[in-house]
Amino acid sequence: MTDPSPPPRHVPVMLRRCLDLLAPALTPTGDAPPQAAPVVVDATLGLGGHSEALLRTFPACRLIGLDRDPAALKLAGERLTPFGDRATLVHAVYDEMPQVLERLGVPSVQGVLFDLGVSSMQLDEADRGFAYAHDAPLDMRMDQTTGISAAEVLNTYPPGDLVRVLRAYGEEKFARKIVEAVVRERQREPFTNSARLVELIREALPQAAKRTGGNPAKRTFQALRIEVNGELAVLERAVPAAVAALAVGGRIAVLSYHSLEDRLVKQVLGAGAAQTAPPGLPVVPEQYQPRLRLLTRGAELPTEDEIAENRRAAPARLRGAERIREDLR
Repeated sequence: MTDPSPPPRHVPVMLRRCLDLLAPALTPTGDAPPQAAPVVVDATLGLGGHSEALLRTFPACRLIGLDRDPAALKLAGERLTPFGDRATLVHAVYDEMPQVLERLGVPSVQGVLFDLGVSSMQLDEADRGFAYAHDAPLDMRMDQTTGISAAEVLNTYPPGDLVRVLRAYGEEKFARKIVEAVVRERQREPFTNSARLVELIREALPQAAKRTGGNPAKRTFQALRIEVNGELAVLERAVPAAVAALAVGGRIAVLSYHSLEDRLVKQVLGAGAAQTAPPGLPVVPEQYQPRLRLLTRGAELPTEDEIAENRRAAPARLRGAERIREDLR
């Protein structure tokens, strides 16, 4: 009998380790109520690689998959068809998880997985404008039905705002030089395609800066993508909401791909794992005790073998935590 699922178009990053981190929460124990199927949320469904593995590995669990990209939802839906009603896919940004769970009548979940950043499909489809290696329209919207494009950001933002975006989201040291060149060029002709921007960045940077760190356009493209999709603002809301949705014993795993994402995830999980009592108390009351137990020592990295198999895993950083107590009001 042949497998009806479509062939994978990408290799899920750090898949085995993600499954291992979530396993204790998604494997029912003997004392679990017979009807209580564990629920796991794949907050960044993408092409469904992680979701498919979760459904195969944990046959008792039910999955809720979120994605803002309608094209990704369609492809993931085809991939997950064999699992029937065990998989519920929803067109939503991941900070909308509380509203989605409420709408579905799910008060709490046993697992949450985030695989942040841009998906393989978005990178591979040149006309989306995410990849600086291909000339394409400067779009970069993960949901092309809403919001402003990267071209609109470049053509309409005041110079000071563009400098802020490149510095804050791309950690670009030469933001001012690049923006000065962008402003000159957009007055001559508005930006529409990626190749012209890549060439402008190459010309604007000092020679020494072009010899290190890979493609010199990488940081600018990252910054524009984060700005267009509001990624850090969404993440800042989404991770605390995911922690709040976890039942006691539930687990969260987060894959980040740049330092800004990882720093935010580290702060949220670290705060949840710290006690919050005022200093000097002889005994710490339960409401001040940690809500989380960290499952990773710092951020875990992909193995050399995995990077050799899947070069997109190279920048990945994985953090995980377990919910260990309820919120006390």
